[in-house]
Amino acid sequence: MARIALHESRIPRLMRAWLLPICDPLRTIRGLIQYPRYLLDMWEYRKLEGAENIRAIDSYPQLHDRTGSTPFDPHYFYLNAWAMRRVVAARPNMHVDVASHYVFPSLLGAVVPTLFVDYRPLNAHLDGCHPVAADIRNLPFKDGTIQSLSCLHVAEHIGLGRYGDALDPGGTRKAARQLAQILAPGGNLFFAVPVGKPRLCFNAHRIHSSEMIVEMFQGLTLLEFSGVDDRSVFRCNVRLDAFRDNEYACGMFWFRKPLTD
Repeated sequence: MARIALHESRIPRLMRAWLLPICDPLRTIRGLIQYPRYLLDMWEYRKLEGAENIRAIDSYPQLHDRTGSTPFDPHYFYLNAWAMRRVVAARPNMHVDVASHYVFPSLLGAVVPTLFVDYRPLNAHLDGCHPVAADIRNLPFKDGTIQSLSCLHVAEHIGLGRYGDALDPGGTRKAARQLAQILAPGGNLFFAVPVGKPRLCFNAHRIHSSEMIVEMFQGLTLLEFSGVDDRSVFRCNVRLDAFRDNEYACGMFWFRKPLTD
């Protein structure tokens, strides 16, 4: 039977992980602190010449946006930029994206016709971006036929049931195997998962070492390894062990399938 190891310093992190799905205590506290400023702003605004009438029924407090800089998710910001620049530079006739954040295929579709494959189909319609419902472990493409392929921050979730998929301890490896199989000789695969100290954070994701990911794609050639470290710094073309001691870095792998004889 698997054991859950607890260390005294990790208990607050564990408590926050269990509370976040239903509430964020820190966000709640920060919001409460901002209410006096919100009410003061409303009072001051009402006194300004030309100010519209403010009805209580229409009030809509926004309490978390008064920041010194624009907040962003460094994994997805840098990852989407990294992958899109490389796909566009390669100029494929078509691109297949498997379950990445929907913003990526929606933007890429403006430049390259893109099939967006997801276990939970995207109910949206946009020129250049065509949604397809499928399981990453059984993709609807013949082996060796996809010239340009991406799967960004996805495979770490497979088999954990988070999205309604079947429980499967080998989910990430099966996803990697399927992606490698459908990739055409000479084709590019842009792949990303969390990297650092290997562990399972059930049911959110798995974290692998960079070496483990390369081993999963041992039939492919690694052209580039980049990523975002624990300090949210994007690092391009680094060694495979660059994030070895990180807790939750984002590893970005550019693979190519060798041409057949």
